[in-house]
Amino acid sequence: MKIYNVRDERFKKYGKVVEGIDFSKLIQVLEEDTPLPEDVVYVPGLDALESLPVYQELTRKTYGELPIQIGYCNGHNSMLNALEYHRSSEINVAATDAILMLGCQQDITEDFTYDTSLVEAFLAPKGTAVEIYATTLHYAPCGVDGAGFKVAIVLPKGTNLDLEKDHKDGEDGHLTAKNKWLLGHPKAGLPEGSPMGLIGKNLCVNE
Repeated sequence: MKIYNVRDERFKKYGKVVEGIDFSKLIQVLEEDTPLPEDVVYVPGLDALESLPVYQELTRKTYGELPIQIGYCNGHNSMLNALEYHRSSEINVAATDAILMLGCQQDITEDFTYDTSLVEAFLAPKGTAVEIYATTLHYAPCGVDGAGFKVAIVLPKGTNLDLEKDHKDGEDGHLTAKNKWLLGHPKAGLPEGSPMGLIGKNLCVNE
């Protein structure tokens, strides 16, 4: 699979590199105080990250004073498995090298399927922060050459928390958590009842 750098021109339709914010302490806490499991773990918000000065800076500069949460996605992964999107941008801060597999929400069909051959992969080198636009399809990062990854995830507060109501039919049926719409791959081994939608190969960054 061809892997571009997030500073490549091709990345501009999916997001942008975040400049002018010091993420060094955030990266240090991720490195020293968060786990690196053999599978993938996602935590929407972590006090050790949200108590850092960068929390206020991100609230002010990147989310226009909206309440935010800072959590993490860590582990080992090389597969696409699913794609999701939010009604808001997401900031990813790479505490290790990490690969992001991305697509465009505009390419989801009327029957809510998406062809995985349209996905592009981008390397976010350690220390890089990127804004992933609201219309960009994404999911768990991947490691490089089988290595694990640690990535901070910044989103509007409440995103990815449990739903309080039933959601059915069309796009609404793909809502699996607050502000999270999901299209799963049938060969990904997702939990029973997860909404599907990806057609084509379940992509692997090592192929």
